[in-house]
Amino acid sequence: MSERHYWLVKTEPGAFSFDDLVASPQKTTSWDGVRNYQARNFMRDGMKKGDLVLFYHSNADPTAVMGVARVVREAYPDPTAFDRNDSHYDAKSKPEAPTWMMVDLQAAERFTQPVTLVSLRGVKGLEQMALLQKGSRLSVQPVTAREFEIVRTLGAPAAV
Repeated sequence: MSERHYWLVKTEPGAFSFDDLVASPQKTTSWDGVRNYQARNFMRDGMKKGDLVLFYHSNADPTAVMGVARVVREAYPDPTAFDRNDSHYDAKSKPEAPTWMMVDLQAAERFTQPVTLVSLRGVKGLEQMALLQKGSRLSVQPVTAREFEIVRTLGAPAAV
């Protein structure tokens, strides 16, 4: 088996929250609608079954990591790109040559205390974390094993 990798995904809780993930059938959802090439490449080329993911609420008050999810299905074509009625439709993406991919995520742990963006700043060991870099806007980004463990510890996780 390959080495486990760690990730962070961003979502606006008004669109899809950690509570929504926990309430989903089998606590699992497809991570669709990603329309950034670098984020797509991370999902397509990097995310593997069993990888762990920090689930981050962006555009929230406060912005925070809410819990941990697990990759349960590796990248496959995102059908929302082919649906003319979907807000993520992309006329250039074709089923026979899909541009956009998605993975399936399953809730693994809920943080008993959300780890806010403000609280992450200044934490030793997180100085290089992509989330904390100026201009960091990617909705899917890699996290080192050390960064993951620091954030996870701060969140005091509990099973979902």
